[in-house]
Amino acid sequence: MGGTMSSGTQPGLRRLPAVDALRGFALLGILTVNSLQIMDPYVSEGIRAPGGALVDHVAAWLVAALATTKFYLLFSFLFGYSFTLQAASAERDGCSVTARFLRRSLGLVLLGLVHALVLYNGDILMTYGLLGLVLLCARQITARTAVRAAVWLYGAFGVVLTGLGALAASTADEGPDPLEEIAKTEAAYRGNAGTVLQANLDRLPDAILAVLLMAPGVLAAFFLGLAAGKRRLLAPGRARRSELIRISAFGLTIGVPGAAFFASTTQGPLEDRWQYLGLGVGMLTAPALSAAYACAVLLLLQSSWGGRVQRLLVPAGRLALTNYLAQSLIMTFLATAYGLSLYGRLGAAAVLFLAAAVYTLQLVVSARWVRRFRHGPAEWLLRVITSARSPGRAGTSVR
Repeated sequence: MGGTMSSGTQPGLRRLPAVDALRGFALLGILTVNSLQIMDPYVSEGIRAPGGALVDHVAAWLVAALATTKFYLLFSFLFGYSFTLQAASAERDGCSVTARFLRRSLGLVLLGLVHALVLYNGDILMTYGLLGLVLLCARQITARTAVRAAVWLYGAFGVVLTGLGALAASTADEGPDPLEEIAKTEAAYRGNAGTVLQANLDRLPDAILAVLLMAPGVLAAFFLGLAAGKRRLLAPGRARRSELIRISAFGLTIGVPGAAFFASTTQGPLEDRWQYLGLGVGMLTAPALSAAYACAVLLLLQSSWGGRVQRLLVPAGRLALTNYLAQSLIMTFLATAYGLSLYGRLGAAAVLFLAAAVYTLQLVVSARWVRRFRHGPAEWLLRVITSARSPGRAGTSVR
């Protein structure tokens, strides 16, 4: 999930409120997308639910348009930005950047593997742990080179997806009927703890394939974050209001039409044969909407509401890893035989209501937690692995 430097005794070694606020905001988008994936078999299989209430179709359409693919890009950008802070912190502490980051990557992969097997296959931690090694190898490149690499990588990725989507639309192949697979998955997730684990294990190859498909987008966002970190664009006083407004306007102009087309191909009213083309267009335009979201949050932080926004979002962002895992734990408890077995039994609107309640709870708990503790449980564990020692004492360290 990335992170920033923690408070310390040396001047300047403090967390960046903008980074934590963006991460706290991104948690909401991740939760809305993952909640539907965890609780709705049709969303999980990438097909439209037959029938259903209008409010559920509208809810699923809005999530596809406003959240899907946008927030993992924002988190990936923050991961790349945070890498520059972690590297600088390791150098100040006299530690090996390579050794420290390799331990961190191992910790992310292990946490992600447990997360994917026990809770939710749509894990991002394994992706970050593995692809983060590219950041380690590329940490000496200039900010300009990082931006160019991101543009070429993501541009090629989006063009290939769009081209394949156009080809798929021209063939109009219906494909196999997924309803039988959905019925099996519903039976497994509503069965018992053993069938839930087996279903997650069976779906692990698909999760690994998804990691490979996401890799170009994640790497491109990593490189943009790396470039922004080298230029300290999220440091206090660096973001100019006029520039943020310009980027927001441009991002909305490009991102909203692309998002609407993507949602219309996945959730209707366009025919199913346009789905892959919609995915390509959606991926090409998603970074624009992600940038607009980020700039909107930064503008709020600079407004008269800035103090309130910071108090609301920063604590959740400081505990982003814990909150991310807790979201999966709560929603999986609701969805599967670990708890209430509601998988496939709630419409999208009801799932989003639950997600909003979970996010609100996390904002409240995070604010209270950071007043008493320096680290969240998952953050503490990752820091132990990263530093190869207990992070309990005060001082500079890596988050």
